[in-house]
Amino acid sequence: MSDTHDADDGDDQDLGVTKSKQYETGEWYAEVVQKAGLANYGPDGMSGFIVTRPRAYELWERLQGFLDARFKETGVQNAYFPMFIPESYLEAEKDIVEGFDPEVAWVTHGGTEELDERLAVRPTSESIITPYISQWVRSHRDLPLRVNQWCSVVRWEATETKPFFRTKEFLWQEGHTAHADEDDAWNETMLRLDQYESAYEEMLGIPVLRGRKPEHDTFPGADATTTVEALMPDGKSVQGATSHYLGTSFAEAFDITYADENEEDHLAHTTSWGFSWRALGALIMTHSDDQGLVLPPTVAPEQVVIVPIWQSDTRAEVLEYAEGIAEELEEAGVRVELDDRDSRNPGFKFNEWELKGVPVRFEIGPHEVDDGEVTVVHRPDGEETTVDREGVAETARDHLDTVYGKLYAAAEERLDTEVREADSRSEILGTIGQHGGYVKAPWCGDEACETEIKDQIAAEIVMVPFPDDDDRRDDDHDDDCAVCGDHATRTAYFAKSY
Repeated sequence: MSDTHDADDGDDQDLGVTKSKQYETGEWYAEVVQKAGLANYGPDGMSGFIVTRPRAYELWERLQGFLDARFKETGVQNAYFPMFIPESYLEAEKDIVEGFDPEVAWVTHGGTEELDERLAVRPTSESIITPYISQWVRSHRDLPLRVNQWCSVVRWEATETKPFFRTKEFLWQEGHTAHADEDDAWNETMLRLDQYESAYEEMLGIPVLRGRKPEHDTFPGADATTTVEALMPDGKSVQGATSHYLGTSFAEAFDITYADENEEDHLAHTTSWGFSWRALGALIMTHSDDQGLVLPPTVAPEQVVIVPIWQSDTRAEVLEYAEGIAEELEEAGVRVELDDRDSRNPGFKFNEWELKGVPVRFEIGPHEVDDGEVTVVHRPDGEETTVDREGVAETARDHLDTVYGKLYAAAEERLDTEVREADSRSEILGTIGQHGGYVKAPWCGDEACETEIKDQIAAEIVMVPFPDDDDRRDDDHDDDCAVCGDHATRTAYFAKSY
């Protein structure tokens, strides 16, 4: 090893991201996912599956912990249901079968024996959970009933694999509830949407738009599907999470009834709601750059990395100083990594931790030791400051908050500037074609108008805003449909999407 850590040892050649986020977005994304140690592609012959590495799984665990705590605070209990669903259960709710049939994976044999009835590998669990809710609900006293499960589902899509965005198997949670009436079920639907919005904005640093899916794009069997939509830097929208008001259709199919105070029977109103690791894809795509992964401090496995910089005669004092700071940060609850490897020089370490997305780097050399200071570097933009050693834990938290604010502000500015208005079919097509992002336009509610846009430019209606979120209410619209010219009944947000 050299006496100084200033020289480049050449070992960092494989660390760099070689693709451009702006010009080669797909290749760049795949490279970041693999080089930052988040995932590997599955075995040969298993296209569409990925291996989730510990670093990515820790990100998922932090999101899971955030949402799970909020679910439990609002009356939800976790449960677990079989991953296999009898075909007869799926067929009991015909809309589920029709909606998912092209993507269902089927089990036909157990060992060498052919099964009497095919079993579906769950594409979603309404058809296995709802029959048990019908057994558990008898009286109005049993309501509301709220269960949630954290699990994986399988949807045998033919699209190309994009880790976390689009895989045949993915991790998620799915909540299922039963209520006495429509108002209570609708309030539940919106409560879960609020919590999903919080996960994106408070944990991931991503502002979202919220609204309903158009009627023709609701969840199979649902009366209404609500969504949070996140805009990616390439101008495409990500359906961040959905919450469904199911009405009484599943209650009718699976006989969920309850006796009221007068012993009269009524159908329950049900909801379902889900959040998947697609959020990790949105996280990676939104904040990361050509140097690699960028993580908000809220979810980063390491919030601060300390890189000591020494020469042979200063090694002991620099390491002692760095270890004291690391210990103080740990005691204050900051997730910190002290990179004291002898085998790597500081330049390599800087590149490696930037690639892995650590929000804040502390650099400590002989000058910092002598002056009682720390050099602080922010991952998103490389901003560098020198701070006092005293009160370093509180200082670290201030810098972590600042980094989060930077990430959120950049994403918010992007969203604010990428919502444009259009009043004609040509404006919708031209604006999406030139700029991407969201195009806000009056719409008559006819699916054919969306199809016309989709056929031309592969954009769709990703969201219809709630009345309170838009100055043009669904029931009081003065404009004509931008596509067909008929009277518009609502506002639609068109966009290309993942």
